[in-house]
Amino acid sequence: MNNTKISIRFFDDKEVRAVWDETNNKWWFSVVDIVSAITNSPRPRVYWGTLKSRLKGQSSELYSKCVQLKLVSADGKKYATDCFSQDDVIELVRVIPSKNSMKFLDWFTYSDNTIDGQSKKKAYTLFESNLIDTIEVGTAKGLQQIHAYLFGGLYDFAGQIRQKNISKGGFQFAVAHFLGSTLQQIEQMPENTFDEIVDKYVEMNIAHPFMEGNGRSTRIWLDLILKKRLQKCVDWSKIGKNDYLNAMIKSAANSTTIKNLIKPALTNEINSREMFMKGIDYSYYYEENE
Repeated sequence: MNNTKISIRFFDDKEVRAVWDETNNKWWFSVVDIVSAITNSPRPRVYWGTLKSRLKGQSSELYSKCVQLKLVSADGKKYATDCFSQDDVIELVRVIPSKNSMKFLDWFTYSDNTIDGQSKKKAYTLFESNLIDTIEVGTAKGLQQIHAYLFGGLYDFAGQIRQKNISKGGFQFAVAHFLGSTLQQIEQMPENTFDEIVDKYVEMNIAHPFMEGNGRSTRIWLDLILKKRLQKCVDWSKIGKNDYLNAMIKSAANSTTIKNLIKPALTNEINSREMFMKGIDYSYYYEENE
């Protein structure tokens, strides 16, 4: 089985890891992650071990459908993990007594044909198609190329610099009338050190050149600069959603907090497919509404 394609999805802010089966054209999901998400058990492995023994004792057909695949754990290493295919997860959830079961099934069976869902698939393809290697690094044009690819066919303004003023949470982003000169100034900012690169990233975030999709595009843009200049990228899974969002709010006045979050999360796995995919999963998770 080709299990190099991984995905992390989030149910109530809890990771549910999955791995793609190229041969059979389907996803396999970590049982322990599902148990943890549904039951909130402090020991999901023990919980699953007990349930698994019960299913085995009952000669359950569901038990026979469980397979072990290697998934990346929190320590960055791969471990054999019990998994169920997408088709059998529903049956698994039904044998787990929890008030969260129906909520989980609603989330799990929802067909993600939203703009974010389609855009996320495009983001995966950006790496797999090698188009990411053709993007200009550190320029406004490069950011437009990323945005155009992620949102092409989804927004009619994909890749286009906004002509209207926008704000979020009371914060006014760069005035549209001056965006052209603002982006030129950002392009000219140095990007030779970690501090310079993050400062440039912060300024681009303050500029917010698109009507929607700025964060998702700009985090890829940041990783490309880090890769070119420092041979590093960000392991976004090491940065919590609320920590990141709060740090970015503060960054308009002081970039220290976001630098302190990003620096220890740097990795030299710049060509890792798994690292890129995981980064996309977290990047889109940051943008999910509470």
